[in-house]
Amino acid sequence: MSRIPRIDAAALAANDAESLAALREAATGVGFATVFNTALSRARVVEVIEVYRAFFKQPEAAKQALNMARTGSNRGWGAAGSEQVDPDANPDYKQFFDVGYELPRSHPLSAQPFYAPNLWPENDAFRGVITGYYVDACAVSMDLLGAIALCLGADADRFSRSFDTPMALLRGNYYPERPAWAGTRDFGIATHTDYGCLTLLATDGSPGLEVRQRGGGWIPLSAPPGEFIINFGEMLEFWTDGQVKATPHRVVGGQAERISVPLFFNPSYDTNVAPDGQRKILAGDHLSARFRETYLHLQQKT
Repeated sequence: MSRIPRIDAAALAANDAESLAALREAATGVGFATVFNTALSRARVVEVIEVYRAFFKQPEAAKQALNMARTGSNRGWGAAGSEQVDPDANPDYKQFFDVGYELPRSHPLSAQPFYAPNLWPENDAFRGVITGYYVDACAVSMDLLGAIALCLGADADRFSRSFDTPMALLRGNYYPERPAWAGTRDFGIATHTDYGCLTLLATDGSPGLEVRQRGGGWIPLSAPPGEFIINFGEMLEFWTDGQVKATPHRVVGGQAERISVPLFFNPSYDTNVAPDGQRKILAGDHLSARFRETYLHLQQKT
């Protein structure tokens, strides 16, 4: 079975050679790692998870006012069955709640849906906790990107200089216990690779995530609150000309509910993520195409 490295973030920040080598192994090999000793404590992660849990436990009628199906963006609440990451599987049976980076209307990129206004419940505590975590998780992700650049032999700012207006999306996922009706094509989230650059994933520690091995088969992966799972998306794979690997993964679901909180950390919309600098692949164009394939409400509007 492939080994998934476990890495000390403080050692990475100190440019520890062994830790950088482990990160390189993760980025260019299995595509996943766990990271501990970041600036985000266990208590902060538990607080965020419980805030999301309280939101998802509300009656559906209370969440409908924030239903992203009414929008042309991915802001607010997504009902079960509103996302389909694998066209060969049924829509995913999880719920989720998305917030992202906002720009003033005067900004030339403000019309892009990646910078749409966030939708918030009438709960100041929810907004305060999630907003604070979003800012700090972005900072942790930026530090990790610097370490990824170093472990690949590039300057530490190789990627980070492209994040002035990051398309960074924070999501709370609620996976119920696997429904009795679920069949072989039903998943909490079906097999997929992440679309963007870097994913910083916090979880409540419950099992459920499975990582596909290069030679076939699945590796179960979990981490307690305060330790993070990181993985690398399609955008970083082609930005590095295939050095970094985007690895398929899934959540089948089990006998217990599960909450996870991924931050999808992506560069500014107009970043050219083509590896050679000669072609042009805009980060926003790539995400736009992938989101239209995934969010059912965007397909309907299209």
